[in-house]
Amino acid sequence: MFINNRPWLTSVILLIAALLLAACAPGHPGGHGANSLGLERNAHGYAAIAPHEMAELLESEDLFLVNVHIPYEGELAGTDVHIPYNEIAYHLDALPARDEPFVVYCRSGPMSVAAARTLAELGYTEVIELDGGFMAWQSAGYELVHTR
Repeated sequence: MFINNRPWLTSVILLIAALLLAACAPGHPGGHGANSLGLERNAHGYAAIAPHEMAELLESEDLFLVNVHIPYEGELAGTDVHIPYNEIAYHLDALPARDEPFVVYCRSGPMSVAAARTLAELGYTEVIELDGGFMAWQSAGYELVHTR
């Protein structure tokens, strides 16, 4: 097919169509879609959940919990490991497999968002981030513990 006898125009239109289809297709990271627990991933490739959603999830799932806040100011009960958010890429051996769900959290959110983005960029497909951190967790009436 040639549009108005301009073969290059046909190629350009096909290229644009292919790019649009690729941009809309589900993918990861950067693509949306649900993880293995049915949680919707955001545009950065991880799922962000509210404290009440996290509490419900913890009732049915034994999730690996990662506190990425520095300095230490407390933690959720059952936290498995503490890794500074800015060192997360250097401690992948302390985390579950790339395709196993786990939660990252910090005090109020920015550090865990940075850690979740880094992990999604590194190919972790099941990262869950506690929106608002442990301050939101406490504000919702859930317990914060201090082990240090």
